[in-house]
Amino acid sequence: MIDFEPTALRQFWPRPAEPRPIVIFGAGSIVNDAHFPAYRNGRFPVAGLYDPDLAKAQKLADAWEVKTFATIEEAAAVPEAIFDLATPPSQHAFVLNALADSSFVLIQKPMGTDLKQATDILQLSRHKKLNAAINFQLRFAPMMLALKDAIGRGYLGDVVDFDAWLALDTPWNLWPFLKGLPRIEIAMHSIHYLDFIRDILGNPLGVHAKTLGHPSHDVAQTRTSAILDYGETTRCAISVNHDHRFGRKYQACEFRISGTEGAAYLKLGVNLDYPRGESDILEIFPKGGDSWINVPLQGSWFPDAFMNRMANLQRFASGEDSKLESSVEDAWHTMALVEAAYVSSANPATPISQISPRS
Repeated sequence: MIDFEPTALRQFWPRPAEPRPIVIFGAGSIVNDAHFPAYRNGRFPVAGLYDPDLAKAQKLADAWEVKTFATIEEAAAVPEAIFDLATPPSQHAFVLNALADSSFVLIQKPMGTDLKQATDILQLSRHKKLNAAINFQLRFAPMMLALKDAIGRGYLGDVVDFDAWLALDTPWNLWPFLKGLPRIEIAMHSIHYLDFIRDILGNPLGVHAKTLGHPSHDVAQTRTSAILDYGETTRCAISVNHDHRFGRKYQACEFRISGTEGAAYLKLGVNLDYPRGESDILEIFPKGGDSWINVPLQGSWFPDAFMNRMANLQRFASGEDSKLESSVEDAWHTMALVEAAYVSSANPATPISQISPRS
Protein backbone atom coordinates (compact mmCIF):
# COMPACT_ATOMS: atom_id res chain seq x y z
CA MET A 1 0.00 0.00 0.00
CA ILE A 2 1.20 3.53 -0.81
CA ASP A 3 1.41 5.65 2.32
CA PHE A 4 -1.53 8.02 1.97
CA GLU A 5 -1.54 11.20 4.04
CA PRO A 6 -4.63 13.21 3.06
CA THR A 7 -3.50 16.39 4.78
CA ALA A 8 -0.36 16.49 2.62
CA LEU A 9 -2.34 17.00 -0.58
CA ARG A 10 -2.06 20.45 -2.14
CA GLN A 11 -5.13 22.66 -1.70
CA PHE A 12 -3.92 26.24 -2.20
CA TRP A 13 -1.81 28.13 -4.70
CA PRO A 14 1.17 29.98 -3.19
CA ARG A 15 0.59 33.71 -2.73
CA PRO A 16 2.71 36.18 -4.71
CA ALA A 17 5.39 37.98 -2.72
CA GLU A 18 4.23 41.43 -3.87
CA PRO A 19 0.67 41.39 -5.24
CA ARG A 20 -0.25 43.86 -7.94
CA PRO A 21 -3.39 46.02 -7.66
CA ILE A 22 -6.52 44.56 -9.25
CA VAL A 23 -8.91 46.54 -11.43
CA ILE A 24 -12.32 44.87 -11.79
CA PHE A 25 -14.60 45.41 -14.78
CA GLY A 26 -18.21 44.51 -13.99
CA ALA A 27 -20.45 44.84 -10.93
CA GLY A 28 -22.54 41.70 -11.12
CA SER A 29 -23.41 39.29 -8.31
CA ILE A 30 -20.34 37.11 -8.95
CA VAL A 31 -18.08 40.04 -8.01
CA ASN A 32 -19.85 40.45 -4.69
CA ASP A 33 -20.18 36.72 -3.99
CA ALA A 34 -16.73 35.52 -5.09
CA HIS A 35 -14.22 38.05 -6.43
CA PHE A 36 -14.25 40.51 -3.54
CA PRO A 37 -14.34 37.86 -0.78
CA ALA A 38 -11.53 35.92 -2.47
CA TYR A 39 -9.29 38.95 -2.91
CA ARG A 40 -9.87 40.07 0.66
CA ASN A 41 -9.01 36.60 1.95
CA GLY A 42 -5.94 36.47 -0.28
CA ARG A 43 -4.83 39.98 0.73
CA PHE A 44 -4.87 41.12 -2.90
CA PRO A 45 -5.23 44.90 -3.19
CA VAL A 46 -8.19 46.09 -5.26
CA ALA A 47 -7.47 49.40 -7.01
CA GLY A 48 -11.08 49.92 -8.01
CA LEU A 49 -14.16 48.91 -9.95
CA TYR A 50 -15.72 49.99 -13.24
CA ASP A 51 -19.16 49.25 -14.68
CA PRO A 52 -21.06 51.29 -17.28
CA ASP A 53 -23.95 51.28 -14.80
CA LEU A 54 -22.23 53.78 -12.52
CA ALA A 55 -24.89 53.65 -9.80
CA LYS A 56 -24.64 49.86 -9.60
CA ALA A 57 -20.85 50.08 -9.49
CA GLN A 58 -20.92 52.70 -6.76
CA LYS A 59 -23.25 50.66 -4.58
CA LEU A 60 -21.04 47.58 -4.81
CA ALA A 61 -17.84 49.60 -4.35
CA ASP A 62 -19.25 51.29 -1.25
CA ALA A 63 -20.12 47.91 0.25
CA TRP A 64 -16.50 46.76 -0.17
CA GLU A 65 -14.90 50.16 0.45
CA VAL A 66 -13.13 50.42 -2.88
CA LYS A 67 -12.89 53.13 -5.52
CA THR A 68 -15.09 53.41 -8.60
CA PHE A 69 -13.79 54.59 -11.97
CA ALA A 70 -15.88 57.01 -14.01
CA THR A 71 -14.77 55.68 -17.40
CA ILE A 72 -13.29 52.54 -18.88
CA GLU A 73 -10.26 54.58 -19.93
CA GLU A 74 -9.61 55.64 -16.34
CA ALA A 75 -9.83 52.05 -15.14
CA ALA A 76 -7.53 50.80 -17.90
CA ALA A 77 -4.90 53.43 -17.05
CA VAL A 78 -4.03 52.07 -13.59
CA PRO A 79 -0.29 51.26 -13.77
CA GLU A 80 1.04 47.75 -13.05
CA ALA A 81 -2.51 46.45 -12.58
CA ILE A 82 -4.02 43.03 -13.02
CA PHE A 83 -7.25 43.54 -14.99
CA ASP A 84 -10.12 41.31 -13.91
CA LEU A 85 -12.94 41.10 -16.45
CA ALA A 86 -16.14 40.00 -14.66
CA THR A 87 -18.07 40.98 -17.77
CA PRO A 88 -20.68 39.23 -19.94
CA PRO A 89 -18.94 37.18 -22.65
CA SER A 90 -20.12 39.48 -25.43
CA GLN A 91 -18.26 42.40 -23.79
CA HIS A 92 -14.86 40.78 -23.27
CA ALA A 93 -13.33 41.97 -26.55
CA PHE A 94 -14.55 45.53 -25.99
CA VAL A 95 -12.74 45.74 -22.64
CA LEU A 96 -9.62 43.97 -23.95
CA ASN A 97 -9.34 46.58 -26.71
CA ALA A 98 -9.23 49.31 -24.05
CA LEU A 99 -6.24 47.77 -22.27
CA ALA A 100 -2.61 48.53 -23.00
CA ASP A 101 -0.58 45.96 -24.91
CA SER A 102 1.16 43.30 -22.77
CA SER A 103 -1.32 43.75 -19.90
CA PHE A 104 -2.02 40.92 -17.47
CA VAL A 105 -5.69 39.98 -17.70
CA LEU A 106 -8.13 37.54 -16.12
CA ILE A 107 -11.22 37.02 -18.30
CA GLN A 108 -14.47 35.65 -16.91
CA LYS A 109 -15.62 32.43 -18.50
CA PRO A 110 -16.84 31.67 -21.09
CA MET A 111 -14.27 32.95 -23.57
CA GLY A 112 -16.96 34.69 -25.64
CA THR A 113 -20.45 33.50 -26.48
CA ASP A 114 -19.27 30.93 -29.03
CA LEU A 115 -16.15 29.56 -30.69
CA LYS A 116 -15.99 32.42 -33.20
CA GLN A 117 -15.82 34.98 -30.38
CA ALA A 118 -13.31 32.78 -28.55
CA THR A 119 -11.14 32.73 -31.66
CA ASP A 120 -11.46 36.51 -31.99
CA ILE A 121 -10.39 36.91 -28.34
CA LEU A 122 -7.45 34.56 -28.91
CA GLN A 123 -6.32 36.50 -31.95
CA LEU A 124 -6.82 39.85 -30.19
CA SER A 125 -4.78 38.62 -27.22
CA ARG A 126 -1.99 37.51 -29.54
CA HIS A 127 -2.09 40.82 -31.44
CA LYS A 128 -1.91 42.90 -28.25
CA LYS A 129 0.53 40.46 -26.60
CA LEU A 130 -1.82 40.17 -23.64
CA ASN A 131 -0.93 37.80 -20.81
CA ALA A 132 -4.52 36.60 -20.65
CA ALA A 133 -6.09 33.75 -18.73
CA ILE A 134 -9.69 32.57 -18.53
CA ASN A 135 -11.35 32.30 -15.13
CA PHE A 136 -11.99 28.55 -15.26
CA GLN A 137 -11.61 28.61 -11.53
CA LEU A 138 -12.98 25.11 -10.80
CA ARG A 139 -9.45 23.86 -11.61
CA PHE A 140 -8.28 25.94 -8.64
CA ALA A 141 -10.84 24.82 -6.04
CA PRO A 142 -9.10 23.30 -2.98
CA MET A 143 -10.75 19.90 -3.57
CA MET A 144 -9.72 19.89 -7.23
CA LEU A 145 -6.12 20.86 -6.51
CA ALA A 146 -6.04 18.06 -3.93
CA LEU A 147 -7.56 15.58 -6.38
CA LYS A 148 -5.09 16.47 -9.11
CA ASP A 149 -2.24 16.15 -6.60
CA ALA A 150 -3.53 12.71 -5.55
CA ILE A 151 -3.67 11.58 -9.18
CA GLY A 152 -0.18 12.93 -9.76
CA ARG A 153 1.13 10.98 -6.77
CA GLY A 154 -0.29 7.75 -8.19
CA TYR A 155 -2.98 7.15 -5.56
CA LEU A 156 -5.60 6.31 -8.23
CA GLY A 157 -3.42 4.66 -10.86
CA ASP A 158 -4.52 5.57 -14.39
CA VAL A 159 -7.89 7.33 -14.52
CA VAL A 160 -10.31 5.19 -16.56
CA ASP A 161 -13.74 6.46 -15.44
CA PHE A 162 -15.06 9.99 -14.87
CA ASP A 163 -18.72 10.54 -13.98
CA ALA A 164 -20.27 13.93 -13.24
CA TRP A 165 -23.83 13.73 -11.91
CA LEU A 166 -25.91 16.81 -11.07
CA ALA A 167 -29.56 17.05 -10.03
CA LEU A 168 -30.13 20.61 -8.83
CA ASP A 169 -32.69 23.37 -8.34
CA THR A 170 -30.68 26.25 -9.80
CA PRO A 171 -31.99 29.82 -9.25
CA TRP A 172 -31.56 31.11 -12.81
CA ASN A 173 -33.31 34.36 -11.82
CA LEU A 174 -30.05 35.46 -10.15
CA TRP A 175 -28.54 36.05 -13.60
CA PRO A 176 -31.02 38.21 -15.57
CA PHE A 177 -28.49 38.78 -18.36
CA LEU A 178 -28.97 35.12 -19.37
CA LYS A 179 -32.57 35.73 -20.46
CA GLY A 180 -32.81 35.50 -24.22
CA LEU A 181 -29.33 34.08 -24.78
CA PRO A 182 -29.32 31.10 -27.16
CA ARG A 183 -26.69 29.10 -25.25
CA ILE A 184 -26.90 28.65 -21.49
CA GLU A 185 -26.27 25.33 -19.77
CA ILE A 186 -23.12 24.06 -21.45
CA ALA A 187 -21.71 27.50 -22.26
CA MET A 188 -22.27 28.98 -18.80
CA HIS A 189 -22.30 26.05 -16.38
CA SER A 190 -21.11 22.67 -17.61
CA ILE A 191 -18.20 24.42 -19.27
CA HIS A 192 -16.57 24.25 -15.81
CA TYR A 193 -16.79 20.46 -15.80
CA LEU A 194 -15.65 20.11 -19.39
CA ASP A 195 -12.65 22.31 -18.65
CA PHE A 196 -11.75 20.36 -15.51
CA ILE A 197 -12.11 17.06 -17.37
CA ARG A 198 -9.67 18.40 -19.96
CA ASP A 199 -7.30 19.36 -17.15
CA ILE A 200 -7.33 15.77 -15.88
CA LEU A 201 -7.71 13.70 -19.06
CA GLY A 202 -6.57 16.01 -21.84
CA ASN A 203 -8.51 16.79 -25.01
CA PRO A 204 -11.11 14.18 -25.98
CA LEU A 205 -11.41 12.77 -29.47
CA GLY A 206 -14.99 13.97 -29.70
CA VAL A 207 -18.29 14.33 -27.86
CA HIS A 208 -21.86 13.07 -28.05
CA ALA A 209 -24.25 15.53 -26.39
CA LYS A 210 -27.86 16.58 -25.97
CA THR A 211 -28.82 19.82 -24.21
CA LEU A 212 -32.35 21.15 -23.81
CA GLY A 213 -34.58 23.44 -21.79
CA HIS A 214 -37.52 22.74 -19.49
CA PRO A 215 -41.25 23.45 -19.92
CA SER A 216 -41.46 25.42 -16.67
CA HIS A 217 -39.29 28.38 -17.72
CA ASP A 218 -37.81 30.18 -20.72
CA VAL A 219 -34.06 29.71 -20.08
CA ALA A 220 -32.64 28.27 -23.29
CA GLN A 221 -31.10 25.10 -21.84
CA THR A 222 -30.98 23.74 -18.30
CA ARG A 223 -30.39 20.01 -18.86
CA THR A 224 -27.48 18.25 -20.54
CA SER A 225 -26.20 14.75 -21.12
CA ALA A 226 -22.81 14.24 -22.72
CA ILE A 227 -20.33 11.46 -23.39
CA LEU A 228 -16.71 12.42 -24.07
CA ASP A 229 -14.77 10.05 -26.30
CA TYR A 230 -11.37 9.13 -24.87
CA GLY A 231 -10.91 5.99 -26.88
CA GLU A 232 -11.25 2.40 -25.76
CA THR A 233 -9.86 2.71 -22.22
CA THR A 234 -11.40 5.73 -20.51
CA ARG A 235 -15.15 6.35 -20.10
CA CYS A 236 -16.33 9.89 -19.36
CA ALA A 237 -19.92 11.09 -18.96
CA ILE A 238 -21.79 14.04 -17.49
CA SER A 239 -25.48 14.20 -16.56
CA VAL A 240 -26.83 17.62 -15.57
CA ASN A 241 -30.38 18.54 -14.54
CA HIS A 242 -30.93 22.03 -13.09
CA ASP A 243 -34.69 21.43 -12.69
CA HIS A 244 -34.79 18.82 -9.93
CA ARG A 245 -37.16 20.88 -7.75
CA PHE A 246 -38.38 18.23 -5.38
CA GLY A 247 -36.49 18.97 -2.19
CA ARG A 248 -32.92 18.42 -1.10
CA LYS A 249 -33.16 14.68 -0.40
CA TYR A 250 -32.25 13.36 -3.85
CA GLN A 251 -30.47 16.39 -5.24
CA ALA A 252 -26.80 15.85 -6.07
CA CYS A 253 -23.71 17.55 -7.40
CA GLU A 254 -20.90 15.05 -7.44
CA PHE A 255 -18.04 13.49 -9.36
CA ARG A 256 -17.00 9.84 -9.22
CA ILE A 257 -13.53 9.27 -10.62
CA SER A 258 -12.10 5.77 -10.84
CA GLY A 259 -8.58 4.69 -11.67
CA THR A 260 -6.99 1.33 -12.25
CA GLU A 261 -5.93 1.17 -8.59
CA GLY A 262 -7.99 3.71 -6.63
CA ALA A 263 -10.93 6.09 -6.80
CA ALA A 264 -12.20 9.49 -5.68
CA TYR A 265 -15.57 10.96 -4.77
CA LEU A 266 -16.29 14.69 -4.72
CA LYS A 267 -19.33 16.74 -3.71
CA LEU A 268 -19.41 20.25 -5.15
CA GLY A 269 -21.35 21.90 -2.37
CA VAL A 270 -21.78 25.42 -3.74
CA ASN A 271 -24.37 24.30 -6.30
CA LEU A 272 -26.60 22.82 -3.61
CA ASP A 273 -28.72 25.68 -2.23
CA TYR A 274 -26.77 28.24 -4.29
CA PRO A 275 -25.37 30.77 -3.44
CA ARG A 276 -25.26 29.75 0.24
CA GLY A 277 -24.19 26.24 -0.66
CA GLU A 278 -22.97 23.33 1.39
CA SER A 279 -19.51 22.10 2.30
CA ASP A 280 -17.42 20.45 -0.38
CA ILE A 281 -16.36 16.82 0.14
CA LEU A 282 -13.37 14.89 -1.20
CA GLU A 283 -12.87 11.23 -0.31
CA ILE A 284 -10.25 8.94 -1.78
CA PHE A 285 -9.92 5.16 -1.91
CA PRO A 286 -6.13 5.05 -2.39
CA LYS A 287 -4.05 2.45 -4.19
CA GLY A 288 -3.58 -0.56 -1.94
CA GLY A 289 -6.15 0.69 0.56
CA ASP A 290 -9.17 -1.03 2.02
CA SER A 291 -11.51 1.89 2.73
CA TRP A 292 -12.49 5.41 1.76
CA ILE A 293 -10.49 8.18 3.43
CA ASN A 294 -11.83 11.69 3.91
CA VAL A 295 -9.57 14.54 2.83
CA PRO A 296 -10.05 17.45 5.28
CA LEU A 297 -10.66 20.49 3.09
CA GLN A 298 -9.40 23.88 4.19
CA GLY A 299 -11.55 25.86 1.77
CA SER A 300 -14.29 25.65 -0.86
CA TRP A 301 -14.90 26.29 -4.56
CA PHE A 302 -16.51 29.66 -3.76
CA PRO A 303 -14.62 31.84 -3.03
CA ASP A 304 -11.24 30.10 -2.56
CA ALA A 305 -10.87 28.95 -6.16
CA PHE A 306 -11.02 32.60 -7.23
CA MET A 307 -8.19 33.40 -4.82
CA ASN A 308 -6.07 30.54 -6.16
CA ARG A 309 -6.84 31.50 -9.77
CA MET A 310 -5.70 35.08 -9.13
CA ALA A 311 -2.60 33.88 -7.28
CA ASN A 312 -1.35 32.02 -10.35
CA LEU A 313 -1.86 35.05 -12.60
CA GLN A 314 -0.18 37.33 -10.08
CA ARG A 315 2.77 34.98 -9.71
CA PHE A 316 3.06 34.65 -13.48
CA ALA A 317 3.17 38.46 -13.74
CA SER A 318 6.00 38.59 -11.18
CA GLY A 319 7.92 35.66 -12.68
CA GLU A 320 7.31 33.43 -9.65
CA ASP A 321 5.28 30.98 -11.79
CA SER A 322 6.62 29.90 -15.15
CA LYS A 323 3.25 28.73 -16.48
CA LEU A 324 -0.03 30.65 -16.81
CA GLU A 325 -2.77 28.12 -16.16
CA SER A 326 -5.93 28.27 -18.31
CA SER A 327 -4.32 30.75 -20.69
CA VAL A 328 -6.37 31.85 -23.68
CA GLU A 329 -4.29 29.42 -25.74
CA ASP A 330 -5.43 26.48 -23.58
CA ALA A 331 -8.95 27.76 -22.88
CA TRP A 332 -9.71 27.93 -26.60
CA HIS A 333 -9.71 24.11 -26.58
CA THR A 334 -12.40 24.09 -23.87
CA MET A 335 -14.44 26.44 -26.05
CA ALA A 336 -13.91 24.08 -29.00
CA LEU A 337 -15.24 21.22 -26.87
CA VAL A 338 -18.28 23.32 -25.92
CA GLU A 339 -18.88 24.12 -29.59
CA ALA A 340 -18.64 20.45 -30.51
CA ALA A 341 -21.20 19.60 -27.82
CA TYR A 342 -23.69 22.11 -29.26
CA VAL A 343 -23.09 20.81 -32.79
CA SER A 344 -23.68 17.27 -31.54
CA SER A 345 -26.86 18.32 -29.77
CA ALA A 346 -28.21 19.95 -32.94
CA ASN A 347 -27.60 16.84 -35.01
CA PRO A 348 -30.04 13.91 -34.94
CA ALA A 349 -29.26 10.75 -33.04
CA THR A 350 -28.86 7.51 -34.94
CA PRO A 351 -32.42 6.55 -35.93
CA ILE A 352 -33.40 3.09 -34.77
CA SER A 353 -35.32 2.71 -38.04
CA GLN A 354 -31.99 2.62 -39.87
CA ILE A 355 -30.93 -0.51 -38.05
CA SER A 356 -31.65 -3.46 -40.29
CA PRO A 357 -32.97 -6.66 -38.76
CA ARG A 358 -30.71 -9.63 -38.91
CA SER A 359 -31.50 -12.02 -41.69
